[in-house]
Amino acid sequence: MGSAILVVEDEPAISELIAVNLEHAGHRALRVASVPDAEMLMRDALPDVVLLDWMLPGESGLAFARRLRADRRTRDIPIIMLTARAGEPDKLAGLELGADDYVTKPFSPRELLARIKAVLRRRAPQRTDDAVEIAGLRLDPVAHRVSAGGKALELGPTEFRLLHFLMTHPERIYSRTQLLDAVWGDHVAIEERTVDVHVRRLRQALEPSGHQRLIETVRGSGYGLRSE
Repeated sequence: MGSAILVVEDEPAISELIAVNLEHAGHRALRVASVPDAEMLMRDALPDVVLLDWMLPGESGLAFARRLRADRRTRDIPIIMLTARAGEPDKLAGLELGADDYVTKPFSPRELLARIKAVLRRRAPQRTDDAVEIAGLRLDPVAHRVSAGGKALELGPTEFRLLHFLMTHPERIYSRTQLLDAVWGDHVAIEERTVDVHVRRLRQALEPSGHQRLIETVRGSGYGLRSE
């Protein structure tokens, strides 16, 4: 399951190299050369990861990273800084401002892809291809299959995404707004009560194996998934 990766890089050759390797790995590369262009793109939809060059025309990548972390809408997006500045003080400055990782130029495309996968595992595990299993319930993103006791369970595409998010973030309660942003996307205009409908459908789909009991409702707060 590929991710949408925003590449903010003003050197065309590097931007092209990154984009080709991202797309070859199954991701979708969104390429811009400046902070204003990145902001314009992010108004419509948020990427799963931002690859951000330090030295950009106009506003620096470092300043942009600081603003992304200060904004509620963008503060949880994984950020990987790309820069030729390899000194320890520069690395510390980037990490202290909220970057999740720091890759120095020149870099290996394979290493960059590995760093992206590692960041997604930490910050957005629902965006990876890793299978997840809880209490005998197994979800395989690659095969798009949910099973329990070796038997497949039938889920609609939205219920599959909802279950994937909940299984990769167990023992936490999410509000309807948070679930809408995480599962449907923050750019989609949908009423919050839509979440209730899909949670009900998800429970019904899990009933044959008894795993509907894992879906937790906290009145006035939202929904979550217990790990046992």
